[in-house]
Amino acid sequence: MEKSRPLWDNPLQFVFACISYAVGLGNVWRFPYLCQMYGGGVASVVVSFFLSMYYNVINAWAFWYLFHSFQNPLPWATCPLNSNRTGYEEECEKTSSTQYFWYRQTLNISPSLEASGSVQWEQALCLTLAWLVVYLCILRGTASTGKVVYVTASLPYCVLIIYLIRGLTLHGAVNGLIYMFTPKLEQLLNPKTWISAATQIFFSLGLGFGSLIAFASYNEPSNNCQRHAIIVSLINSTTSIFASIVTFSIYGFKATFNYESCISKVILLLLNAFDLEEGSLTADNLNEMKDYLMATYPQAYAQLAPQIKNCSLEAELDTAVQGTGLAFIVYSEAIKNMEVPQLYSVLYFFMLLMLGIGSMLGNTAAILTPLTDSRVIASRFPKEVISGVVCFVNCIIGLIFTMEAGNYWFDIFNDYAATLSLLLIVLVETIAVCYIYGIRRFEKDLYTMTGRKPNWYWKIMWAFVSPLLIISLFIFYVTDYILTGTLQYQAWDATQGQLVTKDYPGYALAVIGLLVAASTMCIPLGALVTFIRKRLKRERISTVA
Repeated sequence: MEKSRPLWDNPLQFVFACISYAVGLGNVWRFPYLCQMYGGGVASVVVSFFLSMYYNVINAWAFWYLFHSFQNPLPWATCPLNSNRTGYEEECEKTSSTQYFWYRQTLNISPSLEASGSVQWEQALCLTLAWLVVYLCILRGTASTGKVVYVTASLPYCVLIIYLIRGLTLHGAVNGLIYMFTPKLEQLLNPKTWISAATQIFFSLGLGFGSLIAFASYNEPSNNCQRHAIIVSLINSTTSIFASIVTFSIYGFKATFNYESCISKVILLLLNAFDLEEGSLTADNLNEMKDYLMATYPQAYAQLAPQIKNCSLEAELDTAVQGTGLAFIVYSEAIKNMEVPQLYSVLYFFMLLMLGIGSMLGNTAAILTPLTDSRVIASRFPKEVISGVVCFVNCIIGLIFTMEAGNYWFDIFNDYAATLSLLLIVLVETIAVCYIYGIRRFEKDLYTMTGRKPNWYWKIMWAFVSPLLIISLFIFYVTDYILTGTLQYQAWDATQGQLVTKDYPGYALAVIGLLVAASTMCIPLGALVTFIRKRLKRERISTVA
């Protein structure tokens, strides 16, 4: 006898699950970065599998920072002493304590992709812990996931509200908010702006991954999917703006703090070099005094010039950092300068964990649902075993990202595993529903489920606007790749204490090609296999007849 399909306890669980999945790390680090810069079935499973392989590494890093957040002082607050204990580590002095903690003590990053290095056992343990947590959350299917999403969906909002209150009271927060809401109109003509915006929506809402479809499959047939789609979309977009306000208030504090620290260092340098009276140099008259000293003491000023930094608040705000840089460098830089930094550090990295785990529940659901629905697999193995195997395989593959060159591979997967393929998947889904299955049949299905037909707005968006927008973005995306030429990446140079640009080696380009092809080729191959099967079935029927 066929087992009944498990269902959510109530519709609210489904909404919370969608919010927990959709409102993830992208809302905290990707959307604010974009504001700063610009003012198919099997295919979906493959993309979700690629995403799961590297995405949980972020949770491993969050665990790592969370464990270190209980120290006093915070380990990234100051540079560590060198082996002789006569000064600070040279690499840290050339950069900053937060960057040193990230690149050296967390990643122990290699100078290039070619120098792969060994697995970092601390990060490997954190990754194992992250996958163990995910496994425990999905162990009993909707019975366990339905309870977890209440926490992973709601707790981040509590932390964001705390950070909003604290962030708006920080010195310089207004500078960050003004920067956020000041549009860069010239960027509207840049195709990359629209590509990045579309990619953000795809990533944030989880379009094309199959996770939302997997979650929806555990609903009652009469579920009001239209209402839930609107609710989740509005909450997701609102959260992106809300998280950006929090981020830019803290970013403004960090930029202002760095700017004022730079001014103070320049003033101290000039006071000591030219034996000026205390108080004669201030931030208000600094530029005038620099011109005066340059004219009065040209030789002495020329010798001192290389040490005099050009301090600029705008330049500090223009320093665009995304992804891991925003989550683990910029925030930790701001946190270390707050009062009671340990408290805010624990809150922040615990929030990152909740966001990351919530998204991982959706990623794994997109992989597990087709497997557990397969009679061949489900009849031989219990759900707990299937879930365990998926988590174990992803954890083993994920060890690649804990190597010294692991962060470079992380960037490859993050940039290329689920970008171009997502556009193609959603385009095919839209065309298949509207023009192959038929928009009228789809309309009748919605009427059967919700009791009312969708209005003209939805049908126009599905049949015309969405396909045209996706095709345009697809063309922009391919054109941008062609014009970019050789693909490059940012490598950490310990001798300079900064990132440098390098070309991807040949084998890395081959991996990028395979990542894109593996997911996109599933669509035509799947269609071809289905066509051949139906053709053979017709021939057998005609032969029998």
